[in-house]
Amino acid sequence: MDIPFVNGSSKYLNHPVLPQPQVNGDQQQDPHTSADSLSSLAYALRPKRIILVRHGQSEGNVDESAYTRIPDSKIALTEEGWNQAISCGKKMRAMIESDEGDDWKVYFYVSPYKRTLQTLRGIGLAFERERIAGVREEPRLREQDFGNFQDREKMRVEKAVRLRYGRFFYRFPNGESAADVYDRITGFRETLRADIDVGRFQRPEARVKNMNLVLVSHGLTLRVFLMRWYKWTVQQFEGLWNFGNTGMMVMELGPGGRYSLSMHHTHDELRAFGMTEDMIADQEWQKLAKPGELNYDWLTSGSSFFTHFDDLEKGINVEEIPPDIVRSSLESGLHHPRGFEM
Repeated sequence: MDIPFVNGSSKYLNHPVLPQPQVNGDQQQDPHTSADSLSSLAYALRPKRIILVRHGQSEGNVDESAYTRIPDSKIALTEEGWNQAISCGKKMRAMIESDEGDDWKVYFYVSPYKRTLQTLRGIGLAFERERIAGVREEPRLREQDFGNFQDREKMRVEKAVRLRYGRFFYRFPNGESAADVYDRITGFRETLRADIDVGRFQRPEARVKNMNLVLVSHGLTLRVFLMRWYKWTVQQFEGLWNFGNTGMMVMELGPGGRYSLSMHHTHDELRAFGMTEDMIADQEWQKLAKPGELNYDWLTSGSSFFTHFDDLEKGINVEEIPPDIVRSSLESGLHHPRGFEM
């Protein structure tokens, strides 16, 4: 059976593990898990929110030399970071309690890094034991790998090179690029969607109407998660700003059954995050759209990749070589080996 307290919530939140109900062959199958009922229950089982939280202020945030002597996974929160986590938990609870009704819980997915686990504990102080449906440690939510112990000066050079090369594709030596993070987040997203569809974070006998999933992770990882979920382009990703420490982005369920950032955040807040007007318009569409529907007016649906439609209407010769195409070697001065074809 699937147990919502994966690894035991007490390991993270200092709460004892609750006894689990026993299942044997004589018990009837839970009707909520039958194939016929899954589709009808899909919307009812969807969490009201997916709340993305960056860890609190860490040693590495205030002293980059910490990475030269402490493994990234063992970087701890500062006192300020701990206080930020406690405050974040209180704000999160206030947001959830602003809903009508008292039938709510939270379920956490957390990066296994020390600073995220500590942030989780601080957030957890705002919730009683019965409010916490469970915790799952998820290695795919870890920070982008920058490569073991880091040389401070070399890392400054690498980050400067990354700005020239492109933040999404640049891979740190012995580490990862944001594109690598995208690949593992894709796997996590599929796990999360499956968990949502079957209500795996809720026991059949104790389901609540207002479930809130919380992802406690790292700045770039969370931006990549949003990029993957909403199918943002690389260019759109590179325009986003990092979360502040314990900053939250809230994906809230719209009446159609999809998650939208604009259900909770104002347009000004989304602009401050780096989202373009097209991205914000899509979030407005997500509010009312149903699962499976496509936004054919959305930037990434196809037409935005082509320029000749508008050019034809303007009478522009679409067969002319565009200015961003490399000219032949005779025109540009580039030399290619004999027999090389452009």
